[in-house]
Amino acid sequence: MGTARRPGAYVCGVDAAMDVIGGKWKVLILWALGEGPLRFGALRRELPGVTEKVLAAHLRELEADGIVHREEYGEVPPRVEYSLTARGVSLNEALAPLGAWGRANVLNPSPGAGEVREDDHVPLVAGPA
Repeated sequence: MGTARRPGAYVCGVDAAMDVIGGKWKVLILWALGEGPLRFGALRRELPGVTEKVLAAHLRELEADGIVHREEYGEVPPRVEYSLTARGVSLNEALAPLGAWGRANVLNPSPGAGEVREDDHVPLVAGPA
């Protein structure tokens, strides 16, 4: 799963950012950690469908990129918490407009020109039988 960064090979800033957050789960990890620090098991419960292997790999990559902080506590049994770094918080802030766009245009799309939604009160026109 490890991804090699391509310094100098990026076409633009969006390309570089997508290299950091690419994949199905990384943005969801950022979203979950935006609420506060979580242990591995709690984070996994927040992301139904992610496997332990994929979650662990993504967390390692995000930690290597300086987005996620891994805190180990010297306790028995061992306890590890994950949280966002300042860089991770700023990345979440940058993703907020993208989330707003998704809510407005994908989750709750307004009908485009000529589109009719189920709850619109439009008289039915009889078509060919």
